[in-house]
Amino acid sequence: MVFAFVGELLHHFIPLPIPASIYGILLLFFALEFKLLKVKDIKETSSFLIAIMPIMFLPPAVGIVESWGLIREAWLPYLLVILVSTVVVMAVSGLVTQMIVRKGGRK
Repeated sequence: MVFAFVGELLHHFIPLPIPASIYGILLLFFALEFKLLKVKDIKETSSFLIAIMPIMFLPPAVGIVESWGLIREAWLPYLLVILVSTVVVMAVSGLVTQMIVRKGGRK
């Protein structure tokens, strides 16, 4: 909660179009990376959040169903954006993962 709150503060004071949650995630990452926080300290909470993750997709799904009248007219561009962005995210994630694995193998 502290990282989420500080992320909200940063979002309020830094005039960049970056969501507060991204600031919070970056702060958590750096706290873990620099050993200010141990993984065991957040293990229970992270396990809980991963367990309930499917439920977190319900509100956006309901929003899509509610907005179907607007989406119906332009479903093809939406579909193309979804497909292209999914492929890009998969490719970038794979490349970053390979880079990290190779970097870790050199040590």
